[in-house]
Amino acid sequence: MTTQDTGARRTELDAIRTLVVIGLVFFHSALVFDTRDDYYVKNAETTEATTVAAALAVVWAMPMLFLIAGAGSWHSLRKRGPTGFTRERLLRLGVPLVVATVLLIPLPVWLRERAADPAYDQSYTDFLPRFLDVRWQWSNAPFVLEGEYFETGHLWFVVLLFAFSLLLAGLVPLMKGDVRPALGALARRRGAILLLPAVPLTLICAFVGLEESFAGWSRWAYLLFFLYGFGLAADERIRAAMRREAVLAVVLGLALFLTGLPLFLLAGEVEGGDPFTDMTGPAIGGRALYGSAGWCLLVAILGLLDRRVAGRAPRPADRSPSHGLRLYGYLAAGVLPLYVLHQPIVVGVAYGVVGWEAPMPVKYLVIAFGSLALTIAAYDLLVRRTRATRFLFGVREPSRDTYSPGHRSGPKTS
Repeated sequence: MTTQDTGARRTELDAIRTLVVIGLVFFHSALVFDTRDDYYVKNAETTEATTVAAALAVVWAMPMLFLIAGAGSWHSLRKRGPTGFTRERLLRLGVPLVVATVLLIPLPVWLRERAADPAYDQSYTDFLPRFLDVRWQWSNAPFVLEGEYFETGHLWFVVLLFAFSLLLAGLVPLMKGDVRPALGALARRRGAILLLPAVPLTLICAFVGLEESFAGWSRWAYLLFFLYGFGLAADERIRAAMRREAVLAVVLGLALFLTGLPLFLLAGEVEGGDPFTDMTGPAIGGRALYGSAGWCLLVAILGLLDRRVAGRAPRPADRSPSHGLRLYGYLAAGVLPLYVLHQPIVVGVAYGVVGWEAPMPVKYLVIAFGSLALTIAAYDLLVRRTRATRFLFGVREPSRDTYSPGHRSGPKTS
């Protein structure tokens, strides 16, 4: 097998990314009822069951988004070069980041103030200038703005992805020679795809710590996932290694996660303890196992899906796509605006629902499915209808590569 990529678009990566973003609506809706998380709007009755359920998602979901973004960056850099890639990232990520920070992110913060104090009577228009009263600070880079009320909210993902992309664009010209042969040679060794990438992740999680506000991972761990995705796309042998080790990765990932979770929870039971940053034995051990489990589960998911894709019969060129495939193409093309829109909508719906006299499961279902419907409606009615709004929210204009009947390459969303 050669060191060159196949050039075929991996539609399963688009599908996973779309699934994760849609799943975030259900995840953030659950935080309204979580005992531990300090979400914008909280239900009076909470439960610890959401903690375990959330752990099953956060251990792989956001790392997967960064890994897929890294893989897309390899193809984009190969096509555009560092300068063109930087320009494209400025437009596709930088513009939506500024627009959403001004137009959307203040709303959840304002609703948090109103939910915390029933006597709070400041209007949204009066609150907005206070939110945007910011100053520069560099110690928390790449989050270089701070203020009394200012925050990036769920756009931390876009901030990190933007910063990692610019870093990658600067590093690529400095790389000496082609690293793909070395990566491919390592990937051919049994177990190497599981062990070697897991070691730095384990060390970062154990000794640097985790950041709860970034979905339970360190920003530096996300940088590694992004770079791993870049390497994954560079050589077909890495992809083959993931297929080969997929079953072992499932077993190891689940075993590490189920072993580490009790240690993590135990560290959190200590009075004043913080399992995300404490340097106690249970906290370090729990975080180390968490880091290793996260990488194994990514290998498992990608490897098993790739096995399924490899064994699937080609789609006939004259066969029209099913309704489900059309819906997937519609959602996948808008994955960035769906991500940007969803959390303000979840918080807004939750703000109105938590006061209901209804059981917790009923409230959760209303918030989750109501927010999902409103998010898709907002994308359809407010974003995708005009070229200007598509530009402001980072939607790439359709081309001949976009999904069409009989075409299997999927929507261009990388």
